[in-house]
Amino acid sequence: MSRFRVALISTGGTIEKTYQPGSGELRNETSVLDHMLGQLRLGELAIERIHLMNKDSLEMDQADHDLIAVTVGDAARRSDGVVVVHGTDRLAESGEVTHRAGVPGAPVVFTGAMRPYELRDTDALQNLTEALLAVQLLDPGVYVVMHNKVLRFPGVAKDHEIGTFVRGS
Repeated sequence: MSRFRVALISTGGTIEKTYQPGSGELRNETSVLDHMLGQLRLGELAIERIHLMNKDSLEMDQADHDLIAVTVGDAARRSDGVVVVHGTDRLAESGEVTHRAGVPGAPVVFTGAMRPYELRDTDALQNLTEALLAVQLLDPGVYVVMHNKVLRFPGVAKDHEIGTFVRGS
């Protein structure tokens, strides 16, 4: 059986925020994705980890969105699918830029979390699991996968009131 090759690109965001005991803050200091992956049964998935940045997405600018799109394109050429772990506040912007750049023949799934992995009440592991499953099933294109939803770009937006992504108007 051949392995499904997934490029997992980490950019930071709430999903990767860790508690800083000295300040009492949650910040993007270290990646927790390897720990999260260690809790999953990955079966035939071959994961290539690409640590791109570790930023709160509110700190991202156009250059960051462009870099994400270029990195996704490069990763898609050597993988069967790409998962991008991203902060939810600016995820839609990176998804749109990536969609406009075009993706060479692979599904690209953006995901993140509304609450950090380190918190007891988190959606992080569920969303990562859903993204890793969805990237194996979806047609080429750019998507956001979170909270039992798959939404295809363009036209995806974060609804701050309900705390998830929806089709934009």
